[in-house]
Amino acid sequence: MKKMLLSLCAFLLTCSVYCQIVKTGIDVLEARNFDILKGKRVGLITNPTGVDSNLRSTVDILHEAKGVSLVALFAPEHGVRGDIAAGEKVAGSMDKKTGIKVFSLYGGTRKATPEMLKGIDVLVYDIQDIGCRSYTFISTLGLAMQAAAENKIPIVILDRPNPLGGLKVEGCLTEDKYISFVSQFKIPYIYGLTCGELAYMLNEENMLGKKCELNIVSMEGWKRAMHFESTGLPWIPTSPHIPYVQSATYYPASGISGEIGVISIGVGYTVPFQTFATEWIDDQKFAESMNALHLDGVIFRPISYKPYYGFGQGKNLKGVQFFFTDFEKARVSEIQFYIMQVLKRLYPEHDLFAECDATRFSMFDKVCGTNYIRLQLQKNGYSFDQIKSYWRKDENAFKERSKRYWIYN
Repeated sequence: MKKMLLSLCAFLLTCSVYCQIVKTGIDVLEARNFDILKGKRVGLITNPTGVDSNLRSTVDILHEAKGVSLVALFAPEHGVRGDIAAGEKVAGSMDKKTGIKVFSLYGGTRKATPEMLKGIDVLVYDIQDIGCRSYTFISTLGLAMQAAAENKIPIVILDRPNPLGGLKVEGCLTEDKYISFVSQFKIPYIYGLTCGELAYMLNEENMLGKKCELNIVSMEGWKRAMHFESTGLPWIPTSPHIPYVQSATYYPASGISGEIGVISIGVGYTVPFQTFATEWIDDQKFAESMNALHLDGVIFRPISYKPYYGFGQGKNLKGVQFFFTDFEKARVSEIQFYIMQVLKRLYPEHDLFAECDATRFSMFDKVCGTNYIRLQLQKNGYSFDQIKSYWRKDENAFKERSKRYWIYN
């Protein structure tokens, strides 16, 4: 009997994991029989994450939908079908499955041109994002909205969950000099909005120069406090180094420090964005020192590994792996700055910025949205405690401002 009960519990647990609670924008649009696209010539911006609850690609769904004419595809970083490696330019092509022309938004141009949009009645955007400013898909979203406005074409956003939830906001706003494709808008590093809500805010706050005709197909069942694991939705890798939903969770905790290229953050190993390691670290001492900070919601353990590719390939690295014990309490983006602080205290002979290629400074500053963090870390012996007020200075005001654009409670 005990074995039977255990088996039943395991079965019910499995069912609960795969029980869909949230309907994404494409699911809702399908249920509405594609009403807002009927009789329209559609251009679609998507990638492999654009799928419905049955894992059918939005490309194929719209291509087969009665009364909808899918006439063009637009490829962000990694391509429409996800066959382009990180950072590589995406070339224009023809989609092999549908025969529809694919225009690149990650090559010679990152904003659709009038020639690309010729003959299109409506643009549709369907991409799963990870809730972090430095991830390029929201930049593609904003530029698509600009192109839509300039060419007087309406744009439809098929909304999806923010995997970090809708309550966490961290980091300063991007400063004018550091607007780039990895910090395209004046929003915090972690911005606490779905892509639909962000689009709503960008449009209404005139962050794009000219307002577009914006339509958002909202999700059903999503709540602000939800993390992705609670949605019942399958996680489709958003890019090669975000294979699991936990990778999206850890990305904002280490991605900035990874830009200097002198310490492994787990990319190239089995736990991307979840480690800090290099050859000269004493892993035990490092873990003890990080845990001694008593940072809210996170703990550290020693780790040693040999990356398969990327930084430290084939070398024995030592450092820490970190875990969230309470994600809501954790100051996620600040973990990497405390890592740098402790490394400088333990190993004063090592200077992370001095050891990196100076050309990396630019990318570090761009993802931070400012050069102030780097300059003050260098000036103050990598003490983040002395500058954390600057990193946090815009958060409360943004939280209040962004509430106007909440679609979900």
